[in-house]
Amino acid sequence: MGAHVIKVIYDGQCQLCQNSISWVSKKLVITALDFHSTDLTQFQLSTEQCSREVFVITEGKRYSGAQAVAFLLNARGNRVLSALLTISGPVGRAGYRWVASNRNSWPVKALSRILEN
Repeated sequence: MGAHVIKVIYDGQCQLCQNSISWVSKKLVITALDFHSTDLTQFQLSTEQCSREVFVITEGKRYSGAQAVAFLLNARGNRVLSALLTISGPVGRAGYRWVASNRNSWPVKALSRILEN
């Protein structure tokens, strides 16, 4: 069974992002790349794009934002959460955007703490 390389390009300066990467890594082998110190041109991505949302690159496909999170949840074995995020469509995407742009709010810090444990 050939394992596919899953590259996750994330914000290494964001506590929630770091905790999410650690949480995913407990059950899934990923290559986590902090966009601040990665050559993004190899992925045809800009710093601006990566500062707004997470990207997953695997098997020649690229996922971003809520879609990337759903992909990681599914690959990690959290299929129900993944399906809920996917089914929620615009709600899930809006939720993702809210979290991404409110990283220092208490709900996001609470989520970050939950992922630590």
